[in-house]
Amino acid sequence: MKQNIPSIKIRNKKAYFRYNILETFTAGIQLMGLDIKLIRSGKVSISESYCNFFGNELYVNNLHLAERESDRVVVHKNKTERKLLLNRRELNKLQKRVDEKGLSIVPLKMYFNDRGLIKLEIALVKGKREYDKRNTIKQAESNRELDRLSKQSINKYK
Repeated sequence: MKQNIPSIKIRNKKAYFRYNILETFTAGIQLMGLDIKLIRSGKVSISESYCNFFGNELYVNNLHLAERESDRVVVHKNKTERKLLLNRRELNKLQKRVDEKGLSIVPLKMYFNDRGLIKLEIALVKGKREYDKRNTIKQAESNRELDRLSKQSINKYK
């Protein structure tokens, strides 16, 4: 019997603009009570979240979960830290790389996997300079213009 798995994908679009992505990892996330319901309803934001090490454990901070109006239960803090579940080998690798100057860990997207578990894709990133951001904008605009012109030329010859 096939399980009905929701297709929620929450993306951090700002991360692709602000950072150069060096390496990505998939991590489980430790959630509490109503968090799953809020994520299924899409009331979560990872745009301003980041990851930190506390001891040998990796936590995601500023993961914003909106309050549900229909709940009569008192909801815990909206922006709390939640533990990420990774292999010890991956944690050690990330911790060594983060100790280098200028590298940090940022969540890219949150989604449900095949088994219906919530996963968080995190990335080891390095911040972009201002001129790199301008180049990214120029490339996106030129790609959009090329697509627009190619669509016009295809429609012209139909």
